[in-house]
Amino acid sequence: MNDELNDTGSRLLSAVARLNRWATRHAELRIPHAQARLLALIDQVGPARIGELAVADHCSQPTMTTQVQRIEAAGWAFRTSDSKDARVAMIDLTPAGRAELQELRIARARTLAPQLDKLTDDERHALESATEIILRLVSDSYEPTAGKTSVQ
Repeated sequence: MNDELNDTGSRLLSAVARLNRWATRHAELRIPHAQARLLALIDQVGPARIGELAVADHCSQPTMTTQVQRIEAAGWAFRTSDSKDARVAMIDLTPAGRAELQELRIARARTLAPQLDKLTDDERHALESATEIILRLVSDSYEPTAGKTSVQ
């Protein structure tokens, strides 16, 4: 059973990564992928220190500092003081940054739409259910639902 779970987890992670790379490669993005990824990361983790963003993105702090400076220059991010330590800068998205991120997500979804149109109704329903399960798995408040097999 454990090997089956490891295989499922490995295949799921591989499939999601391949889907992300495929959508990014085929989408018409107006900005570099690294900047798009950073906008999504800040959106996901909320206001964060540069060091926290670097850890989350698996890069060095100087690399993250450069990336943050680029999106700040574009008007997509801003710095605020940490309420717990005024010496620390927190990075957050501006309304323009949120709008840019939304446009990026729409461009990637638009790229995927023709592939989704090829699915049968049953496949589309299965994918919608799987998507909800994946979102539940990665939510901060995830609690396993013993014996539950359908998504509500």
